Amino acid sequence: MVARTAAAIATNRFGLGARPGEIDVAAGDPQAWLLGQLREPAPMPGRSGLEAASATLAQAEALRKEKRAGAGSVMKLGALYRSRYLEEVGARFAHAVATERAFVERLTQFWANHFAVSVDKLAVLGIAGAYEREAIRPHVLGRFEDLLFAVERHPAMLLYLDNHRSIGPGSPLARRAAARRGSDLGLNENLAREILELHTLGVSGGYTQADVTSFARMITGWSIGGGRGRLAAGRPGEFAFRENMHEPGAQMLLGQRYSESGYAQGAAALRTLARHPATAAHVTRKLACHFVADDPPPALLARLDAAWRAHDGALVPVYRALVESPEAWAVPLAKFKTPSDFIHSTFRGFALPVGEGRAGIGAFEVLGQRTWAPGSPAGWPDRAADWDGASAVLARIEWADAVGTRLGDTRDARRAAGSMLGDVLASSTAEALRRAASGAQALTLLLSSPEFMRR
Repeated sequence: MVARTAAAIATNRFGLGARPGEIDVAAGDPQAWLLGQLREPAPMPGRSGLEAASATLAQAEALRKEKRAGAGSVMKLGALYRSRYLEEVGARFAHAVATERAFVERLTQFWANHFAVSVDKLAVLGIAGAYEREAIRPHVLGRFEDLLFAVERHPAMLLYLDNHRSIGPGSPLARRAAARRGSDLGLNENLAREILELHTLGVSGGYTQADVTSFARMITGWSIGGGRGRLAAGRPGEFAFRENMHEPGAQMLLGQRYSESGYAQGAAALRTLARHPATAAHVTRKLACHFVADDPPPALLARLDAAWRAHDGALVPVYRALVESPEAWAVPLAKFKTPSDFIHSTFRGFALPVGEGRAGIGAFEVLGQRTWAPGSPAGWPDRAADWDGASAVLARIEWADAVGTRLGDTRDARRAAGSMLGDVLASSTAEALRRAASGAQALTLLLSSPEFMRR
């Protein structure tokens, strides 16, 4: 394979789009360039002032307390959450555009989508960014089991799937509340179901509805600290195990018995799920689909699954197997960019500045992929059929036209095409750029080209 073709694949398929000069750097040894990014901890967004989830939740509780006391508050709860959201989205976007380790950033965004939460739920709006920083980023280059535990214990996931309120029907709290008519206390199976169906085994992983219910009972009490009076537990805004909400007794999951041991019962079950062969198959298939093709080759799936099992769920060996697989370097480009990919690669390719506040999120909303708002726990879809409809492509072209008009003659489209796409640039696209009536039109044609729409 021609070096600049492989470099274009490295920067676009594995990264978030080539920044000026990046293809030339990667062309020396594209595989080594990618693998070199995996040797240090995952970088964090550099923008200062980002709050921990616990701090935001503690501030939110203080606002609720003021409201209950009738004292009012300067800042309403919704305003607090929206301000946190805008700060986090801006920091994430700026980091994605500027980072020199875009492979790690793509991996971070892959895992954040695999373990999706949605800001459509107000309680998650203010802490979705903190969730990605606290639960995802520190474990992207670690072990799947550690990533899984960090995710399922984080307040954003517990709030999103309502496990913070899940109460075992035989728990001390449920027994005390049994006499209350209209009480909404009870077992919630949301988190248990999504862990089994989405996060670990997959929909074909061999579990039953009885397994869902049993697992839900095991993780009752997995909640968030804070509260008042007898309901107070743990540090406000942080993970807390509430013994009085936990369903007592042994439980069965996938044919295995888990004796009653409080928090340790659910933890043991989660550890089993992390190490299950079905989890390896499910998660590595999602990685292959994301990086290589909507329908990945069986040989690639087998290679990634083997790497996962050989290294007990350590993720870097799986990434290495992905990078070293010949299927991952196939041309023509097989993956259709999501709106997020399209925006990131545009900003990176032209080295565009990222605006503050709503200016930093407008493009994602216009093109239909608002940050941390996938609409369901399954996350954003990852197949071309979900993104390449006529209206969606037209929206991209209109946005590309706005970018071209904004930049005008400040960028040379033909030079930019080589910098962004290397040797995957088709001769027909190069000729269209040459014939363009203006610099703005040439830039629009570049961003609307089939090569730029794919990775």
